[in-house]
Amino acid sequence: MKKAVVFGGTGFLGRYVVENLAKRGYDIVIPSRTPEKALFLKPLGAVGQIVPVAANIHDEKTLQALLAGADTVINLVGILFERGKNTFDKIHHQFPKMLSIAAAKADVKNFVQVSAIGAKSGSPSIYAQSKAAGETAVLSAFPKAVIMRPSIVFGAEDGFFNLFGKLSIYSPVLPLIGGGKTRFQPVFVGDVAAAIVTVLDAPATHGKTFELGGAEIFTFKQLLQKVNEYAGRNRCLVLMPFFAAKIQGKIMQNIPLIKPMLTVDQVRLLKIDNIVAKDAATLENLGITPTALDLILPTYMELYRAGGRWSAK
Repeated sequence: MKKAVVFGGTGFLGRYVVENLAKRGYDIVIPSRTPEKALFLKPLGAVGQIVPVAANIHDEKTLQALLAGADTVINLVGILFERGKNTFDKIHHQFPKMLSIAAAKADVKNFVQVSAIGAKSGSPSIYAQSKAAGETAVLSAFPKAVIMRPSIVFGAEDGFFNLFGKLSIYSPVLPLIGGGKTRFQPVFVGDVAAAIVTVLDAPATHGKTFELGGAEIFTFKQLLQKVNEYAGRNRCLVLMPFFAAKIQGKIMQNIPLIKPMLTVDQVRLLKIDNIVAKDAATLENLGITPTALDLILPTYMELYRAGGRWSAK
């Protein structure tokens, strides 16, 4: 049996990656501070195939023990906002650096680092800067690593469309930050997971970077219009200038003990298009046809429709 260690396996993307690995016959180890939260993944494989373990992933000796005998390491760990000791630099740069060094020492065959479209050292966003630093650190220690840069990832458990779907229930308006002109290329979570697992058996992809985007490009305004359409609530789209969004983000990010809906750094990201570069390697290079947003989004936006799927509309 091949052994894969999946960091961030309990997250949105992680559950799909774990399922794909299980179907390919991997024994899967999922390190977590609270392994009980990973128990829901065990039915995705055979008895004993998926093993959650308690681990401090920021400890070098712990990483060495976890990677002993591993064929594959997949790093999905990421945060969208900083809180306390969990800074962008620690999670997106220092941890991948430590992990890739440990993987090289353990003679691991495959290493996949999930980054993000827009990762750039010169970006105005600290998030994007840290993602770029993580890519550089990983490739320095493990030159054969594959870097995956998805755009907004959508699926039933996503944090983007579900956020605005919930907001549409309680608010009469949805905010068009910066006028809603920023472009995105939403990619289906199943396609991203398939891409990650595909490169494991494709040595020609090792050392390369892939930008993963969906079948179509949409503006932020068009995405909110789709939320309106499929949630059936017809909320008013109200212009929110970037300066106003920054003020709101600063207030929200400083409220303790809650997950902020918006931060100043996210506003900076919204000033930059989040689409696949013209010269980038993509899903198509891996033989994967992107799934259309309109095939998947209605299946979970109906949760926010008055009356649910059985409503008159």
